[in-house]
Amino acid sequence: MKKTVILLSGGLDSTTCLAIAKSQGFECYALTFNYAQKHNIELTAAKNIAASYGVKDHKIIDLPIGQFGGSALTDVAISVPDYNPAGGIPVTYVPARNTIFLAIALGWAEVLGAEDIFIGASFVDYSGYPDCRPEYFAAFQKLATLATKTGVEGTTFKIHTPILNLSKAETIQLGVTLGVDYATTITCYQADTNGLACGRCDSCELRKKGFAEAGVVDPTKYNN
Repeated sequence: MKKTVILLSGGLDSTTCLAIAKSQGFECYALTFNYAQKHNIELTAAKNIAASYGVKDHKIIDLPIGQFGGSALTDVAISVPDYNPAGGIPVTYVPARNTIFLAIALGWAEVLGAEDIFIGASFVDYSGYPDCRPEYFAAFQKLATLATKTGVEGTTFKIHTPILNLSKAETIQLGVTLGVDYATTITCYQADTNGLACGRCDSCELRKKGFAEAGVVDPTKYNN
């Protein structure tokens, strides 16, 4: 059985990726990050989801990037805004987050002897983050081979982005066919300690829109 590292936030997209990897027969190792995100209740969701999928190992890694601030997700001086479809890179962007996450996933994958890494990024219904673009993942995959002993010795790492070109609705429909229980996932950027979603941020609006377009009842619990 091939091993893979799954970046698991506890949200809708990453949980769908875990289900996809399991359906493809991978032995899954889940990796979650505590980076001082305001919605750190997602760590509990990730822990429960990893257990329900019977992953081989689940690591929750503490990262100090929240000390830098500069993002509404980590900086107490910056409020999480309501959804704004105007475009541009929003203040919820966390500088270099996917690069940092993938670099750590790559290190673990090399130790495990895994050639595959899954990340639940989407380029269709997303918030405009630069590290969710197809060209970014192609570049990182090239870096992964150049920067590792495993790569130099002839193994090519594969960065799997199976929902990259799917809308949120398509992702949900796929997840439903794989048996994903979306009620266990937390997507909101400012979910409270009980896991209740705000219903107003970018992530909530994209999630609500996705369930509506997918024709699936939204199981999310909102605080208003």
